[in-house]
Amino acid sequence: MANQLALPTLDNLRSSVPPDVNVQAIASQWFLTFAEAMQSKNITAVIDLLVDDVFWRDMLSLTWDFHTFQSIPSVKTFLTDQLPLFALSSFKLREDLVELQRPYPDIAWIQAFFDFETTVGIASGVFRLVPLADGSWKAHTVFTNLENLKGFPEQNGPRRDYQPNHGKWAVKRAREIECIDEEPSVIVIGGGQSGLDVAARLKMLGMKTLVVEKNERIGDNWRKRYAALCLHDPVWYDHMPYIPFPTSWPVYTPALKLADWLESYAHSMELDVWTSATVMSVIPGTKGKKWSVTVQRPDKGERTFEVNHVVFSLGFGSGMGRIPDIPGQDNFKGQILHSSHHNLATDHAGKKVVVVGACTSAHDICADYVENGVDVTMVQRSPSYIMSTKEGMPRLMAIFWEGGPPTDVADRVNASYPNSLLKLIHQRVTKDIADADKEILDGLRKRGFKTTLGDDDSGFPLMAWNKGGGYYLDVGASQMIIDGKIKLKSDGPISRLTQTGLLFEDGSTLDADVVVFATGYADARHAYRALLPESLHDKLYPIWGLDKEGELNSVWREVGGRNKNAELNGIWCMMGNLALCRFHSKHIALQIKSYEEGIFGTRYQ
Repeated sequence: MANQLALPTLDNLRSSVPPDVNVQAIASQWFLTFAEAMQSKNITAVIDLLVDDVFWRDMLSLTWDFHTFQSIPSVKTFLTDQLPLFALSSFKLREDLVELQRPYPDIAWIQAFFDFETTVGIASGVFRLVPLADGSWKAHTVFTNLENLKGFPEQNGPRRDYQPNHGKWAVKRAREIECIDEEPSVIVIGGGQSGLDVAARLKMLGMKTLVVEKNERIGDNWRKRYAALCLHDPVWYDHMPYIPFPTSWPVYTPALKLADWLESYAHSMELDVWTSATVMSVIPGTKGKKWSVTVQRPDKGERTFEVNHVVFSLGFGSGMGRIPDIPGQDNFKGQILHSSHHNLATDHAGKKVVVVGACTSAHDICADYVENGVDVTMVQRSPSYIMSTKEGMPRLMAIFWEGGPPTDVADRVNASYPNSLLKLIHQRVTKDIADADKEILDGLRKRGFKTTLGDDDSGFPLMAWNKGGGYYLDVGASQMIIDGKIKLKSDGPISRLTQTGLLFEDGSTLDADVVVFATGYADARHAYRALLPESLHDKLYPIWGLDKEGELNSVWREVGGRNKNAELNGIWCMMGNLALCRFHSKHIALQIKSYEEGIFGTRYQ
């Protein structure tokens, strides 16, 4: 099975699971041998514990980067390169987190958690053992993850501030926010969940961080652009670091509620945030620091900071909407806008609206128009993946669902699946969801809506990684299409815009007073290029999309590639939904802290 991507089914393994299998004994024996082999740097012994088509995913603990190694030859090279560079110790199996799992009748593995230490870090891991024909169990997946840096624990719990502060807090906070007594070590551009999360992580590591937010209030993007909407992810998935949502929180968070929460979060975590502020430029530093960042505020002028690290936290596509180059836009007498600038449906009361696009933003905006009595037609140009949240979320996010494991456990389980393996699993899950959603999908197709099951029938997660769109997680708009409340035009490409609407290649027309392009976002690097010197523009790695190992190109990493474009060292990308930001903000913070303390790369390649 080497180099062949396939699920470890019992048929493929030519094996079975005995009814009296002793899960704890198998996991304990495997782990004891694994720990001894890793500590003694016995690569042959480690390899002997793995199946031929093993996946080993490492996040910072053994490589200072995000890597997935697939198959014995790849893992052997990884271990040969890395094991001589550090010492491992303190391996401990989490016996309370060992269990036999049967995701499908023909798949069985023993999943277990463990802890260990490196020369400079405290780490964790997850392994999954599958049964072989000879009765032995070997690892099909191994995940290793850096949790903390030795000597630099987070400043919370018993390490919180014990000094009394009699009547001085307000003045102290005002000075901190204005960076009067201490300059920031890190500038974070963007005050959404990704920017606030990484700022909170850095603060807990003792690094002064300034968040620069262009809007007047924290959370205004959610207030202005998504006011009528709810998050599509369930509450158990969407906590932020250190402060979970209350247990009374609704399952699907209203956008306005989230906006208020973000503002409250920044205040409670005592994060230093400048609102109504704009970063004007990020250029090479001149005072011994890597970067010189100029920030402008209307009421306080410009101020320049010298820092080693700048984190771009601007959201998918950096908020720069992409409008396709369709002829005739200058002739159209109505209003044209991108979905990122759509505010309220009531802004277009009494008008005919056409929404070009058929994915998440298009569905949400169309539903908002319908609910406010506005005539709206969706123009679908290519097939979309549709999944109901009712049927899909409990299947895709079972570990994050109510009654599942604690969030910190669920986060690590989620990360322990390499994307290429996840694709194989999702092919099965996607079929199950489609079967459960048959009535909705049939109804949509009957209306003329074009559907797809995603890339290689693997659903929406990898579509999100690769292109950030192409899907809609249904929370009600699909039924509006089926019922004809959202009108649909899907039978031909757009030829041009006319003075009064759209002309299609088949000669048909569609009148419109307003055309909303829900057509995705520009290359996220545009926002970086707008601030960085032109000489660095071509050195930026792609932000989204998967690299040859199946890891995201630059998200939660440096955008120039570690030591590949050294001129861009210290420019970071932080984005994602609430769950991903919660987990990976720690990775960004650990990397930055290790740089500042002179740890990064000293014992690792």
